[in-house]
Amino acid sequence: MPILFKKIRLYWPLIKSTQTGLLLATGIAGYLSAHFPVNIPVLIGMSISLFLAISGSTIMNMWYDHDIDAKMKRTHKRPAASGELSRQEVYYVGMAISVIGIGWALSIAPLFGAVVFAGWFFDVVVYTLWLKRRTAWSIVWGGISGAMPILAGRALAVNSIDFIGTLLALAILFWIPTHTLTFSLKFREDYSNAGIPTFPSTYGDNFTRATIAISSILAAVAIGWASVLIGLSAGYLRLIAVLTAGLLLLAFATFRVHTERANFGLFRYASFYMLISMIILAMRAF
Repeated sequence: MPILFKKIRLYWPLIKSTQTGLLLATGIAGYLSAHFPVNIPVLIGMSISLFLAISGSTIMNMWYDHDIDAKMKRTHKRPAASGELSRQEVYYVGMAISVIGIGWALSIAPLFGAVVFAGWFFDVVVYTLWLKRRTAWSIVWGGISGAMPILAGRALAVNSIDFIGTLLALAILFWIPTHTLTFSLKFREDYSNAGIPTFPSTYGDNFTRATIAISSILAAVAIGWASVLIGLSAGYLRLIAVLTAGLLLLAFATFRVHTERANFGLFRYASFYMLISMIILAMRAF
């Protein structure tokens, strides 16, 4: 048992638990956003399969990026980069978890499984293996991957990819640059040392801040539009409107005030905004 706990302690950082948890929350919110009696066994199976698929893709990222992680102060202590875990072991565990998660998703529903697989493919193959080291625009494809859990959850609930599901996916796609681009501003030296092209190094800080602000606004519009179409109560819509107003104010402030404090203020609030929005959407089922 002590060896097992030690392995879990080493692997836990590889799945980026906070990021994985937030993406899982979007998938659950997508499922619960449809108005129908909640099927608890399906919800549990969906949640486990999504957790495994997301965790597997993240571990595969760590496996491939071990060399650049080792060059960055922020990531050099990760088990795959530091050598605490062998690269071969990380690969086998990541692939095993990925296969189990995607296979489970396919067994629940073919469409759900296909969307989950698409998220894994965009993240591991398109974003990490192909584009991350070549172009700053790789974040778009990484964003598409991040949008798949909520789309998968919605698709499982309504057995199709509908307009509301597309809006929810767009909300996540536009929210993700708030995270990735803020990090690229704060840790520009790390990315430079690792040879990773970023928006600040390619287009400059002003363009990056403008992209963060515009992306935040578009994410808010998509969430608001989807909330109206879903049929949230007036009280929930007012709450989302208030939260959106705060997001827009911070987005404009970030565009005008060029400080790290302003950037991270928007980053933290955007994460809070998305989490609360997911909780509100999930409440639609109850």
